[in-house]
Amino acid sequence: MMNVLFLCTGNSCRSILAEATFNHLAPAGWQALSAGSRPTGQVHPRALALLARAGIATSGYHSKSWEDLPVTPDIVITVCASAAGETCPAYLGPVLRGHWGVEDPAHVQGSDAEIDAAFDSAYRILRARIEAFLALPLAALRQNPAQLKSELERIGALCA
Repeated sequence: MMNVLFLCTGNSCRSILAEATFNHLAPAGWQALSAGSRPTGQVHPRALALLARAGIATSGYHSKSWEDLPVTPDIVITVCASAAGETCPAYLGPVLRGHWGVEDPAHVQGSDAEIDAAFDSAYRILRARIEAFLALPLAALRQNPAQLKSELERIGALCA
């Protein structure tokens, strides 16, 4: 089993969207987890509603600390938007790392339509990146960490 950890600060929106979407699309032998360095303790209701609209199961997803992971991840992908001045947590441990920065929709202010649009945008970006990752020759890349790291970086530059 290959475990992919999606990591951000609060573990309430982006990392949960990524975890649920990855698990919905992933082949056997791949599993996503999510966590935060300072979890909020709750999943944002708009993230759960978006996943439900997309036909992705939401049962069992909750905001948690990286200290409470049931397994050690093989790959850690940070999803914080460091370009916006957000501090990305640095997971310590012998893992392959990638960065797929996405703006945090939980901080968007405005009308319901504007906030929903921000959540939809974050979801579309994450889903496009996850689909690009899952389209890779994963069995071969498991044996070539340097190439896998390069692919993670390439995918992190993709926009939806």
